[in-house]
Amino acid sequence: MIKVSQLQKVFRIHQARSGLAGAFRDLFNRQYKTVKAVDGVSFQVEEGEFFALIGENGAGKSTTIKMMTGILTPTDGEITINGFIPYKQREDYVKSIGVVFGQRSQLWWDLSPTESFRLLQRVYKVEGEDGKRWLDRLVEELDIGGFINQPVRKLSLGQRMRCEIAASLIHKPRLLFLDEPTVGLDVLVKQKIREFLRNLNESERTTILLTTHDVSDIEALCKRVIVMDQGKLIFDGMLSDLKEKWGNGTEIAFQFKHRIPLEELRSLLGEYPCELFAENEYAVRVKLQRSREMLPLVLSTVMASYEVSDVKVMESSTEDIVRNIYSVDSGVAVNG
Repeated sequence: MIKVSQLQKVFRIHQARSGLAGAFRDLFNRQYKTVKAVDGVSFQVEEGEFFALIGENGAGKSTTIKMMTGILTPTDGEITINGFIPYKQREDYVKSIGVVFGQRSQLWWDLSPTESFRLLQRVYKVEGEDGKRWLDRLVEELDIGGFINQPVRKLSLGQRMRCEIAASLIHKPRLLFLDEPTVGLDVLVKQKIREFLRNLNESERTTILLTTHDVSDIEALCKRVIVMDQGKLIFDGMLSDLKEKWGNGTEIAFQFKHRIPLEELRSLLGEYPCELFAENEYAVRVKLQRSREMLPLVLSTVMASYEVSDVKVMESSTEDIVRNIYSVDSGVAVNG
């Protein structure tokens, strides 16, 4: 579905000098600096995947999305999506994709969503009973029937965003780009949009690329995560692998019925890579390395050897992990 190889985008930016004299000199001798917004990014996506592209502001993800949608032409590298080269075959290519930008509207401000949908059906030549049934399904699953005939300018942010998603899917694209689709929305509207997108991905095999700063969207929808920093790809893999690589590890808090000497417990778990911390005579925390492998082994070993009154497993949240990634200089690209 998507093949991106050694993608690069370089911008030449004018450096304005200060003051009237500087502005006058700029008329005759401009100074420029070169900024590499995207630097050698490569990845592949199979049909039907639901994945997230994340990064802090300035990481290069928006530039990457714009090249993938055909808005920008790469400086170097190759992109092939749905069998098209986006920036070369844009007119045919855009018929196979849908795009939602959270900060920009594709609906006509003074028209109702119904009228906008009809115009888009004409643009994409979506006609007949199939087109009507598909639109009816979008209206029903996104629950927009109650306000679909009101002018867009009178809709709330949550209502408008659901209509934006419906508009992007009028022509039933194989690939959907979502850029911050839930920004500023309340919890109930976010949940409704997530359920719709999950169902769309499962029932229609629609490939969906999500860019967001809301890590709860990633946890709810995506299995695969691509992380960018300073124009480079620093991680490409499963969300579970991201937690393993960048997380603070998994901790198990044991509460025992009887006093357990820490050295005795340390001897029992000696073969496992872990650290032990005594909370008191009855409570011990075990911090694991390689948590996916060690968690069931440590749990079964301890509970088979001692009487345990309570046990709690604590993992790093995705929000903590994203914070860990950007609290240090990533520097070198590391692909999962």
